Amino acid sequence: MTTIGALVGVQPQQREQKVATKHWLADSSVQSGLLWGTDVFVLMATAAVAMSARNLLPFKSGELLPETFSITLLVVAAWVLILTAFGAYDLRHLRAGVVEYKRIVMASVVTAGGVGITCYLLSYEYSRGLVVVLFTIGSILLLLSRNLRRRMMHSLYSKGMLRTPVVVAGDSQHVDAIARVLRREVWLGYDVVGALTKERIPTTIGGLPVLGGVDDVLDVISEQRVDSVIFAQGSFDEPGDFRRMAWRLEDRDVQMVVVPALTDVSSQRLDVRPLAGLPLVDVDHPRAIEAGRWVKRTFDIVGSALLLVLFAPVMALVALAIKLEDGGPVLFRQRRVGMKGKEFDCLKFRSMVPDAEARLAALNALNEGAGPLFKMASDPRITKVGRFIRRFSLDELPQFWNALIGEMSLVGPRPALPREVEQYDSDTRRRLDVRPGLSGLWQVSGRSNLSWEDTVRLDLYYVDNWSMTQDLMILARTAKAVVGSAGAY
Repeated sequence: MTTIGALVGVQPQQREQKVATKHWLADSSVQSGLLWGTDVFVLMATAAVAMSARNLLPFKSGELLPETFSITLLVVAAWVLILTAFGAYDLRHLRAGVVEYKRIVMASVVTAGGVGITCYLLSYEYSRGLVVVLFTIGSILLLLSRNLRRRMMHSLYSKGMLRTPVVVAGDSQHVDAIARVLRREVWLGYDVVGALTKERIPTTIGGLPVLGGVDDVLDVISEQRVDSVIFAQGSFDEPGDFRRMAWRLEDRDVQMVVVPALTDVSSQRLDVRPLAGLPLVDVDHPRAIEAGRWVKRTFDIVGSALLLVLFAPVMALVALAIKLEDGGPVLFRQRRVGMKGKEFDCLKFRSMVPDAEARLAALNALNEGAGPLFKMASDPRITKVGRFIRRFSLDELPQFWNALIGEMSLVGPRPALPREVEQYDSDTRRRLDVRPGLSGLWQVSGRSNLSWEDTVRLDLYYVDNWSMTQDLMILARTAKAVVGSAGAY
């Protein structure tokens, strides 16, 4: 029940006109049905391939029995049923995160185990090669098809299509904070149409129209045709109010989302334990210390060494181009602040004129960066070669050496200048508790397009919620951000 091209702040009369042009793909039941149909097609195609390719494996697979085709159809049907039981078609987890993929993997493992146990108990000789090919290729294709679907939906969301209209309830400051994130991360597909707050104001400070109070939620849902209501801090005066609100929305096809007072804490650090009707949340310790241990360091050593070898030809060409342009030095060494405030020489390919630092003071009045950062989209100090290598982040390739010797990491907060660190408040200095990185959350979330506050928030989130899985995901997203060159200058 989402709309096409829904606009933030549209008046109710205009809103009705937008809702009238709903696309059939916006219906949640249609999306679930298409997802189910795609999985069935993928698994049936995989079964056909598996029956033909089973003998390509090195071990003896055995001949197919006459009833093998029928049994394989039952296996596919059981697989789809188990996917359903594991919540693989729950649309709530299809926008972002790894829950969707985890459920597919778990359902596939359970199905494979169930097939093995059933064949053992019934003493049935089911082709081992067929089982191996079916579940290996089938699981991979299920994950790939889900990833492709997610990318397609993110593309449509970014173009304003099929987005879910939502209202945010709570204190105006918290409402604005949530709306700001959802407006920036348009690929999530949420269209914030207004706020519900106890404050008697026409709009929030962030410009979001106030549609009424929290008690007006039913009227707002009917008038604005919203599909989700986000309850932020300040929505309820006492715990029982939320329960009563859930009762009021029980017969409505509206998703309720609660934003707790906890912010910037990853799901891996949270463990919900219901106790006597209270949803207690255990919060694990921040993980900055773990980010400095041997697992991450080993990964940095191996990864940076391999990348130095892989990019050696590219680095040689960049060095030659820089030298030929103006005859100046190839490398630029700049003092940066690393882990625990220790300074080091951060290496880069020189992308500016040799006297760039001396000319900085004359350009401070034209600074376009936020906070202590100096950024200038049309910096006159950048050379022709420098503009090209900056666009694709080739100027940062020498930092693989910094990562190899332990001054930096492949993933982490950006290495700050000493003059920037001097302006840090106590919270921002938390960024220095881990090694700075060649890439990080802020680089793959907008790079120079982000505000200083968002940059700090993302870096602090990384420090507190470090995991090896997150590092791998950031590196995977880095390639896309670099190729797209969005926000790079």
